Amino acid sequence: MPQASALTSPRKAAFLDRDGVINLDRAYVHQWDEFEFVPGAVDAMRRLREAGYVLIVVTNQSGLARGMYTEDQFQVLTTHMRTALKEAGAEVEAVYHCPHHPKGTVPELAVDCDCRKPEPGMILRAAREHGLSLADSFMVGDKPSDIEAARAAGVGRAYIVRSDNAESVDGLAGADAAHADLAACVDALLKAR
Repeated sequence: MPQASALTSPRKAAFLDRDGVINLDRAYVHQWDEFEFVPGAVDAMRRLREAGYVLIVVTNQSGLARGMYTEDQFQVLTTHMRTALKEAGAEVEAVYHCPHHPKGTVPELAVDCDCRKPEPGMILRAAREHGLSLADSFMVGDKPSDIEAARAAGVGRAYIVRSDNAESVDGLAGADAAHADLAACVDALLKAR
């Protein structure tokens, strides 16, 4: 992994939530055959890479704490997703996930933590480990907790998109702008540059 000291200047990142932003949110998706990209998301991610953004996925995965799937199952799905994205020119530099939930049934994961969004832990860790400029970066999520995590971490801009998740909201929810989906968000972002 690149270290910040080895870089001439910090890089800018697109922090992306997974379920509802990259893939359709089908509640606790953990098998590749259940995984379906949001229409236009892969192309949008490719365009962000071409525009110089490092792609970082930050995703709450409470299904791990709830015992609905295992860490191995999550990692297998993540490998398939990353391979498909890389083949499409939308390579993701890193995927950070929070396996915790205070009401989980797996004792070691049923905890409060600093990584479960709206906490900023995943974003801050990614910035440290990948030499990222938070002020020059942005977050795209589909829930208020995504926006809150971005704000708490000091991410420059935060955008909310609609999804079929029950926690998805109409309106800004504290974001800089709201969009129909990742593709519409990237269209607006790149047009404004």
